[in-house]
Amino acid sequence: MPDEAPTPLRSGNFQATPLPLPGPLLITLRPFADARGAFAETYSRRDFRALGIAEEFVQDNQSLSRHAGTVRGLHFQAPPHAQAKLVRVLRGRILDVAVDLRAASPTFGRHIAVELAAEYARMLYIPVGFAHGFATRAPDTEVAYKASAPYAPEADRGLAWDDPALGIAWGVGPQQAILSDKDRRLPRLAELGPIF
Repeated sequence: MPDEAPTPLRSGNFQATPLPLPGPLLITLRPFADARGAFAETYSRRDFRALGIAEEFVQDNQSLSRHAGTVRGLHFQAPPHAQAKLVRVLRGRILDVAVDLRAASPTFGRHIAVELAAEYARMLYIPVGFAHGFATRAPDTEVAYKASAPYAPEADRGLAWDDPALGIAWGVGPQQAILSDKDRRLPRLAELGPIF
């Protein structure tokens, strides 16, 4: 018998669809359009709690990547400063990736990857215990995300985006990828040790 598609949860103007790994959710917004353009709620604490997302988001971040093929990540913060994230694209398009780093999880080391774009009206919720990164698929891509803990440099960690053990199909090769020097030096999964 084939696996049944997970049933989306709904609250207010949001729909949350479970993904193949337990924890992350694909959140679909409900835009309202008229002759002027469109409007959409992008966050409601009440509705997110009804969807099972109880984190209090305390920081908003935004990035601009000038070139397609820019890779940011894979990043996370170690406890006690671990972050859940709520990621959306304001302009352009990305492949958004989350890797399960929860040591006791049956899906440890596995990942989910979803395409996010401004026109899709959807976001990715990534709980604590995952590394997060994305690759831009269009120039001048702007990404905004909420975080459940402030940035803490002493807890800042990462995972090599191109670790073969992860098997992530980024859509950009190592020679073409544009990365920061910091991201080029991140360790592989086998070198991390238990974090979560």
